[in-house]
Amino acid sequence: MSENIFLKEIKDEKIKFIADRMLGKLVKWLRILGFDTTYPSFDDDLSLILTARQEGRILLTRDANLIKRRNICDFLFIRDDHWEEQLAGIIKGLNLKIDFNSKIFSRCSLCNTPTKDADKKEVKNYVPPYVLLTQNRFVYCPSCNKYYWRGTHWQRMTQKIQKLSFNETGSDSERMNKKLLSDFD
Repeated sequence: MSENIFLKEIKDEKIKFIADRMLGKLVKWLRILGFDTTYPSFDDDLSLILTARQEGRILLTRDANLIKRRNICDFLFIRDDHWEEQLAGIIKGLNLKIDFNSKIFSRCSLCNTPTKDADKKEVKNYVPPYVLLTQNRFVYCPSCNKYYWRGTHWQRMTQKIQKLSFNETGSDSERMNKKLLSDFD
């Protein structure tokens, strides 16, 4: 799935990612899980590397030529073609803890902005009537005004993520190299 190069354990809340243009679906799912993941519109190698260094982010890439560069930033080379295997490899390879209670939907899946709690009275004009009747907890993105709630889609996503993070077969994640290259403090 991925190869990573690291020097020491990193706390989940400090992990930030930047992804190249080949990993859009993976970006969405990392954001849904609450990980700060940027997806810049530029895709030139030098800009990705510099941004990763300046912002203390791990570069996620499928570009084999990019990782051959000297003095590259911290990175994960993503081998798998499908986002499910990519995500499973990152979760297992970095030993990420998925917090299904507080981190899910803590970031907007579209723009990466941290979401804010929304009162049920405030969302009535923005969510379907049935959702308003059946849900009590809402969050919204202050940047793009997207609203999120824990409906049946959340249950399906949670099951899928649990399956991915506990599935031990079909991934190269066990072969991930766990050496650290830099300090994330």
